[in-house]
Amino acid sequence: MANDETWMELALAEADAASAAGEVPVGCVLVDRDGERVLGRGHNLRETRKDPTAHAEMVAISAAAHARGDWRLDGVTAYVTLEPCPMCAGALVHARVARVVYGCADPKAGAVTTLFSIGQDARLNHRFEVTAGVRADECAERLRTFFAALRAQGKK
Repeated sequence: MANDETWMELALAEADAASAAGEVPVGCVLVDRDGERVLGRGHNLRETRKDPTAHAEMVAISAAAHARGDWRLDGVTAYVTLEPCPMCAGALVHARVARVVYGCADPKAGAVTTLFSIGQDARLNHRFEVTAGVRADECAERLRTFFAALRAQGKK
């Protein structure tokens, strides 16, 4: 059975795929309850799809639900390179994901621990366990490199 570091490596590969496509390098992998197989994977596709909801987590959740044949992702762990935003944290709650493991915090939109704690809010009908900081430096470096290149090109 793989560990958090190993599964995050797959999420980092998804982030690299996003970057190669000109997308913000965020990747997500959803793993079954036994921690033995990937149910869904995704990376940011907002620019490619011209879709503001095409975040890595949303793409991976859809793939996992399709693979499982059910929208309920009970027992599933999500590995994400960047702390999920409010939309994605909400989708993880609605999908009944059991655990979220993320790499680096998002000081501008982090909705799991940084700005909000959507996955632990007792007012919601589901909560998930959180593990933060897995391979955080590698996750953050991909974002720094991507945005530095955009700034050098005068794009952002």
